[in-house]
Amino acid sequence: MMTLDELVRMQCRPRKGSEHALTTEQTRSHLDLLSGWMLADDQKGISKEFRFDDFHRTMAFVNAVAWIAHVEDHHPDMKVSYPSCTLYFSTHDVGGLSLNDFICAAKVDHLIERN
Repeated sequence: MMTLDELVRMQCRPRKGSEHALTTEQTRSHLDLLSGWMLADDQKGISKEFRFDDFHRTMAFVNAVAWIAHVEDHHPDMKVSYPSCTLYFSTHDVGGLSLNDFICAAKVDHLIERN
């Protein structure tokens, strides 16, 4: 079984085709490692809302997530408002969730834990 620390240390890699989509069991196992991430109703993505004290902190978070997404070449959908940012990860090239989604979610959570 994979650990959260292992996810944080992993790097995303290109994943194309349904053979890279995670099974329901794999998805649940990876989701259990993350705090507060929710499985989308269609089970093709994961999301989490992050709340902040002010807009400046929200935007700092958005920029940090953008850097993670750039380095990993795996980009979330973002909904940004004054006190919060909601992230949604999915791997369009596999038609659902891949390991890349959980790697990036773990890296974002690790970013928050460090600050």
